[in-house]
Amino acid sequence: MNQEATPPESNATTLLFIDDDASILTLLKRLFQPLGYNILTAESGAEALVLMEKEKVDLVISDMQMPQMTGVELLEQIRVKWPDVVRILQTGYSDLSSAIEAINRGEIYRYITKPWVNNDIVLIVHDALERKHLLAEKRRLEALTLRQNEELKTLNASLEDKVRQRTAELRVALESLAHAHEHLKKDYFTTIQVFANLMELRKGTMAGHSRRVAQLSRNIAYKMSLSETDIQNIETAALLHNIGKIGLKDRLLDKPYMELPYADRAEFNKHPQHAAAALMALDPLLKASELIRHHLDHYDGVGNSSGLRGEDLPLGARILLVASDYDALQQGLISHDKQSPEQALDMIVSGSNTRYDPIVVDVFRELMSQVSSYGRVEAEFLVTSAQLYDGMLLTRDVVTGNGMLLLLKDSALNAERIREIREFERTAGEQLTIFTHSI
Repeated sequence: MNQEATPPESNATTLLFIDDDASILTLLKRLFQPLGYNILTAESGAEALVLMEKEKVDLVISDMQMPQMTGVELLEQIRVKWPDVVRILQTGYSDLSSAIEAINRGEIYRYITKPWVNNDIVLIVHDALERKHLLAEKRRLEALTLRQNEELKTLNASLEDKVRQRTAELRVALESLAHAHEHLKKDYFTTIQVFANLMELRKGTMAGHSRRVAQLSRNIAYKMSLSETDIQNIETAALLHNIGKIGLKDRLLDKPYMELPYADRAEFNKHPQHAAAALMALDPLLKASELIRHHLDHYDGVGNSSGLRGEDLPLGARILLVASDYDALQQGLISHDKQSPEQALDMIVSGSNTRYDPIVVDVFRELMSQVSSYGRVEAEFLVTSAQLYDGMLLTRDVVTGNGMLLLLKDSALNAERIREIREFERTAGEQLTIFTHSI
């Protein structure tokens, strides 16, 4: 007999052959055993049923014509008791009507005629077992799907509540994060202002200069419709634009700029580079440091060590130069004679297109003509420290007589801050000017 077949996928597969002819059983055993199957044989239906009570059988091949119990009767009993076992009937050509009966009663998978072709019977068994495996896998997946659907129904029943609960938790977390972020930003900006005061404490003539320049620079940038990020960078640069003067010698700060000898002016003009170098290592101040580096550069490029001119200069630096010079002219930091606001404005306008950016100058001039339109207009009251109480909100910065910043506008007062204000007034012998929304 010809034998060509592929070995089964599983070595644990058990086949049961039933035939009252021992030689047939021997041929089947010799054919399938080398393929790795576990082989059982029985010479009668009764013997086969006893074996199946003891062993787990995956597939049976039963002869049709056997004494005491026919193949049809045997396969019918197997179908009832072990429905998952694959059932194949072996019959002669003359038993075709019996084979049809077996199909109906025993629900057999296939019937095989005698004599068989080895390769055909091996392939039939292989296909039958594969079909059994697929059906078992189908039932497993159906059961799994049913179970998962039930779990999904249960999950969906509570999902909406879980989503609402999680959304509420996320909203609280985001609000808390936003509050912390705003608090951090406010603390950061306060630190910048305190840092800016360090230079102004060295020379009283500069008291309040950086703070005034920062406010003016912010107003110009806002008038030019710059982004809030750009405005904040410009304001930060304005607060810190004189920080490089900390390293200058006293003789360079004791006189107005125009009264310094040429060599001293050259030394003085290096302070923007000193400030930029000191700040460039701090990532949040990197943009501000660039504006500070160029804030003394002229729009026409004359005398600029950077080699930049016109639109190549950072816009924030061009704004900062106008704001800084405007305040410095009034404070006597540029020339000995202090200029009035009107005179300072005229000098800024006269430098348009040479020292100053003409567009910035035009915006600045328009801004000065309508200063009252800037800033929030709210009812506010001048109070004494004795009138302060917990929860009050400051409407203006609290500064000392020499321009040192103590508290920022919009700061909320608490018992500790009120105590510090009163203690400062007592030790300094100075009454502070305090504005709030209410009394």
